[in-house]
Amino acid sequence: MDAIEELLTRGVENIIPNKEKLRALLASGKKLNVYLGIDPTATQIHLGHAVPLRKLNAFAQTGHTVTFLIGDFTALIGDTSDKESERPILTSAQIEKNFQTYKQQAQKLLDFSKVKVRHNSEWLKKLAFEDIIKLTYHFSAGDFYSRELIKKRLTEGSHVGLHEILYPVMQGYDSYFMDTDIQLGGTDQTFNMQAGRVLQKDLRNKESFIIANGFLEGTDGRKMSKTWGNAIWLDDPPNEMFGKVMSLRDELIIQYFTLATNLPMNEVKEIERQLKSGENPMTYKKKLAFKIVSELHDSQSAKGAQGAFEAVHQTGDISWMTSSLSSLPTIQRDNISFRGIASGASIAAGTVPEFVSSKSEFKRLANQNAIEILKPNLNEPINVKQDSKIRVEEGDIIKIGKKTHLKIKT
Repeated sequence: MDAIEELLTRGVENIIPNKEKLRALLASGKKLNVYLGIDPTATQIHLGHAVPLRKLNAFAQTGHTVTFLIGDFTALIGDTSDKESERPILTSAQIEKNFQTYKQQAQKLLDFSKVKVRHNSEWLKKLAFEDIIKLTYHFSAGDFYSRELIKKRLTEGSHVGLHEILYPVMQGYDSYFMDTDIQLGGTDQTFNMQAGRVLQKDLRNKESFIIANGFLEGTDGRKMSKTWGNAIWLDDPPNEMFGKVMSLRDELIIQYFTLATNLPMNEVKEIERQLKSGENPMTYKKKLAFKIVSELHDSQSAKGAQGAFEAVHQTGDISWMTSSLSSLPTIQRDNISFRGIASGASIAAGTVPEFVSSKSEFKRLANQNAIEILKPNLNEPINVKQDSKIRVEEGDIIKIGKKTHLKIKT
């Protein structure tokens, strides 16, 4: 697969206006302006967010002019393209705080020596009210209100703010101001990206393009989301990241190799062929987990994470913990209680939401013998359900279910 074909197909769901026109433009050798915008409405980036980041980096590596746009001004409104309610209004201070870690995480995937970083407040906050009114001439309120989620909210009697109408206008102006040739984003951003095409055509008589990427499914098979707790974050520790990948359904292996790694597509196709021929999915899931951890951390971390996973989940040997504790999330010893083992373990209410969905879920796992205490000086874990007289110490690990490991601290 040549470089242009990979740009146009890997992880791509749709190209607007069409693939062949864009192929011809790319083949002309012209250096194009390409951008991806991210609103800093949260503090973390997950592997799903990273799909267009990888595409942006691919354009950078092939010599195009690429921009990583921080939507510090659009974040004041917040995009509701994939939301069933209005976003809470963020302050400038909150947006700035959220942005602080964005570049640090994004540089795991972007070569910032070849990528420009800009903030859309550079131009949006300078627009006069007259300028905004003139921009709105190019758009129809009916088009906005006919969008599926907006229509659903209106039908249900939910509030739809007038400020939400301005979000596509603002994003469209981003594209116009930077004289964009190609906009990158998820399929849920298509309406907003179309606004950029409208302004480029109306105000500059220029054809521009949209590359809409597909979504990476989360660890439970749904769209990756913080809300559903199914995300693999770019700043997850190596052991946790490895374990999350290993928890994926077998059906997601090829999707993850395609969207969440830089493995050449000919190798991805070969893995797909091997899986279809009956090869053990566990072999390739380990390869996938190793590849993801290597790209987002380094190969040494990946080796350690794989060794840790195999020691705990396959051999039962937990001696690895003495050298691998630093990457695990922690829980205060005083917040742990194993009272009432006969009817299920309990844990302090303040710690429950962070690690399991509810206290009843924790009890259910305990009743299924799915909660264990791992001690570095013992070769076998202690089952919480079977032993109610457990004394936990600093450095011990609580294993909840198949993939959650919490280091105990005092």
